[in-house]
Amino acid sequence: MSEKVVINLATGLEDTERVTVAFLVGGAAAQQGKQVAMFLTKEAVRLALPGMAEAVACDGCPPLARLFEQYAEGGGELLVCPICFQARKLDDGQLVSNARLAGATPLWEWIGDGATVFSY
Repeated sequence: MSEKVVINLATGLEDTERVTVAFLVGGAAAQQGKQVAMFLTKEAVRLALPGMAEAVACDGCPPLARLFEQYAEGGGELLVCPICFQARKLDDGQLVSNARLAGATPLWEWIGDGATVFSY
């Protein structure tokens, strides 16, 4: 089994349950000692900005802010699609500390010899 996990997240807060599941899976992988990168595309790129990961997806769901923090504390990285980010005219100087602009080539470089992939 691969020691790397990639989570492709193309959904932002328009589907908070999907975002919650992505961060639950990412956080669990980090707790297992895996290297984890979440590739944020489309509206998900907004999650890489401070204060944007604020929601509760459902009754009984953990707050997204807590999952986001646990993911970062566990070493989870956010690879932010630069095309999607720039198309929304967002400021890359505002990215949270575990996020960086990284498109398809840096993603493949990070994957290297392979990774387990989840897509939400």
